[in-house]
Amino acid sequence: MSKTISGFSKLTKQEKINWLVNNYLNKNVEAEKTLKKYWNSDEKLQQLHDDFIENTISNFYLPYAIAPNFIINGKVYTIPMAVEESSVVAAASLVAKFWSDRGGFQAEVISTAKIGHVHFMYNGCKDELQVYFSNRKSELLEATESITKNMRKRGGGILDIKLVDKTTELKNYYQLEVTFETKDSMGANFINSCLEAIAKALQREDIEIVMSILSNYVPQCLVRAEVSCPISDFAKEEPHYYAEKFYNAVQIANAEPYRAVTHNKGIMNGIDAVVIATGNDFRAVEAGAHAYAARSGKYRSLTNCSVENDIFKFWIEIPLALGTVGGLTALHPLAKLSLDILQHPSAEELMMIVAVAGLAQNFAALKALTTTGIQQGHMKMHLQNILHQLGANTNERDLLLNYFKDRHVTYNVVAETLEQLKVTKTLK
Repeated sequence: MSKTISGFSKLTKQEKINWLVNNYLNKNVEAEKTLKKYWNSDEKLQQLHDDFIENTISNFYLPYAIAPNFIINGKVYTIPMAVEESSVVAAASLVAKFWSDRGGFQAEVISTAKIGHVHFMYNGCKDELQVYFSNRKSELLEATESITKNMRKRGGGILDIKLVDKTTELKNYYQLEVTFETKDSMGANFINSCLEAIAKALQREDIEIVMSILSNYVPQCLVRAEVSCPISDFAKEEPHYYAEKFYNAVQIANAEPYRAVTHNKGIMNGIDAVVIATGNDFRAVEAGAHAYAARSGKYRSLTNCSVENDIFKFWIEIPLALGTVGGLTALHPLAKLSLDILQHPSAEELMMIVAVAGLAQNFAALKALTTTGIQQGHMKMHLQNILHQLGANTNERDLLLNYFKDRHVTYNVVAETLEQLKVTKTLK
């Protein structure tokens, strides 16, 4: 029987589920029940979620949590986070409390410009193309007047257009690089609409427009966050020793790409969690951050550290194109609630909050790696997940969490210990 289908998108949600269960899930009734279990009982809310994407058959939940006690530029925040990875929120909360007693985090937005391109091919005289562009530049801007009107009222719009010769990298390849300010909007649709209007105005017989699209690499949309304290405050015991170990861990991530990837992944644990919770595009943020980490030609750490003049300092500079109006931020009820929790931040304020979340996550990971090791906190949360999988009751979970407090955790060992507890009612 063929498993391909025509007109699938025109089926009802129930018909889509029936087709899926019959063709790919061996007519498993439990599978259908699982899909429906995650439907929202509020039909209006479920319809809203159904309309976010195509061919929706259910919802896929992520835990939604909060990390309190973040002090950023003297203001106290509780940060919402949507993430499934164990210990991310716990680590963020712990670090927030640690730095709240040491002056908190300082953050600043360095720049907010975003970039898009009209990519085109031209097999003619370069000087003639430059003259044509110079003569048409004002008309290219005029072509976007109706699109940019409202954005200009908010202080945004197109900042500049320039012709870029890329023929040394690809034969006959040129681009118009357009710089935008989108204020509190992430601005993807706005940017792409402007680029398409500009491309239409640029086009002529000997210019082949290939595509017009924003870039998710936004090195001119940059934010910095940092923490600092006297080295004596860094740790209760041997603070200079552990501060130096921390510093060396950062330098290793700058020197060794294998380490840098994992190092930066930890940063993105915190960043993505807040980006998702606020309805922003975590895939765009990820792509831009990793490109920025490789801007020198070698993939490096997104964070840096110094231990000088008896002061420990730790900071991050990262490109973040975020929005607090429009898109999912205006549609998803929890995204709107997240912005309420954050006290209705501007896009720039959200950039600082998100950068701080990434810095905090990295601080927690490096502090653990250079002291007790990463597994202690991680495996505690992993143990909780194992006990849930094994169906341990509340009393059994409490006993086993205490039992494994100082013991190595693996799935098989936990399963065997739980079975022993069930049979003998004691732990050896």
